[in-house]
Order: sequence, then C-alpha cells, then structure tokens
Amino acid sequence: MRYLTVLVKPNGDGAFHPLGGNLSDEPSIERRAIHHVELLADDTVLLFAEASGDRERYEQIMAASPHVRSYLTAGEDRWMAVSQFEPTEGVRGALELQRESFLVVETPIRFTAEDNLKVTYVGTDETFKELYEHVADVDYVTVDVLETGEYRIDESAFGRLITARQREVLEAAVDLGYYHEPRQASLADVSDVVGIAPGTVGEHLRKVEERVFGELVH
Repeated sequence: MRYLTVLVKPNGDGAFHPLGGNLSDEPSIERRAIHHVELLADDTVLLFAEASGDRERYEQIMAASPHVRSYLTAGEDRWMAVSQFEPTEGVRGALELQRESFLVVETPIRFTAEDNLKVTYVGTDETFKELYEHVADVDYVTVDVLETGEYRIDESAFGRLITARQREVLEAAVDLGYYHEPRQASLADVSDVVGIAPGTVGEHLRKVEERVFGELVH
C-alpha cells in the first residue's frame, strides 16, 4: 500500500463549488479542514468540516445558498459544521472516482492559506494511475504532487512530514532535553549523538519545526 499527497487547486473562478467560493470570499471565516466527505445515495454531499471565525456569518451564507439542503454547527472559536448540499459535476465526479476506484482519503483534509486542499490518498499504484487519468481529463482543477511513498499503518500523518534523518535528529534532541525549559542540551550535544555538525543539526530541527508547525496552523 502506498500514499500520495497532493495539492489540489481549483481553476476558473477559484473555487471547487459555488458554496465554497462564497465561504472563501468571506474574510471573517477561515476554513481549516474537512474531516469527512461522502456522496450519498440521493446524489447530495455530506460534509463534516472544521472552521474558525464568525460562525453566525457562516450560518447566514449556508442559509442563503440554493445548494444547501441542511446544515448544523457546534462550537465557539474553532467550530465544526455538518452540511448536506448539492454537488457540481466536478465534485460529483471526484467523489464517484474515490468510491469506484477504492481510493482511501486520509483525514483530515487540510485547507491551505490560499484555500487550496492538501489531500493524502492511500491506495495502490493502479488506483493512483486512475486518479492521474481522471485529473488529466478535467480542466477545473490543477493537482500538484507533493510526495509519495510506502504507507505504514503505524505512522501518523505528522510522521510523514519529516525525513528519517530529521526524525533521528528530532528524537535525539527531545531525549537530551533540547526542548526542555530551561534547555538541558545544546546543538553540539545533539551533534555528538547523531554524528553530524551542530549547524546541520540546527538546520534539520528548523525544517522539522517549519513543516510541523505549518501543518498545525493550516
């Protein structure tokens, strides 16, 4: 089994769905993640998503949309929303492909700062080939491959953000107390354990921090 992480960017009007476009255009709302999405038997989409900002404004947009069948929100600063809405042809096609090709989507699906989607699929080379062929035939999205590799069930999504060498350096830094307050180890101490220069240790740790913290924020 393999994983494929891609960045999915809408073309044209800059939205995967008119409803999503309305939400993206609203500066008081920040869409953060999709925890579940499914094409139902009645040809509507069920979406379980996470957002922050003005929940009242979100509810106003949902109530005014001709695409929305129903919705429910819960929470305060960072809140959850369940909605049922009518898909566009593009959204329907993508969800049908996922269902028919046995592609598994690892959740949550993250929104980037530009409201693109960062998606990790789990499947085989054959299912990924079907995905490539589908994407090549459509003009409403652009898909950029970010990374791919062997999928390990015991490895979290965060674990795949960093390389094996970066993990080794990070584990040594944590074990030695580099991240304790007050700090109990220096870059040189970590360097002695992993066998690379202190400057290289610092570079590895900065890259780990950038990728992991960026994932948490977005």
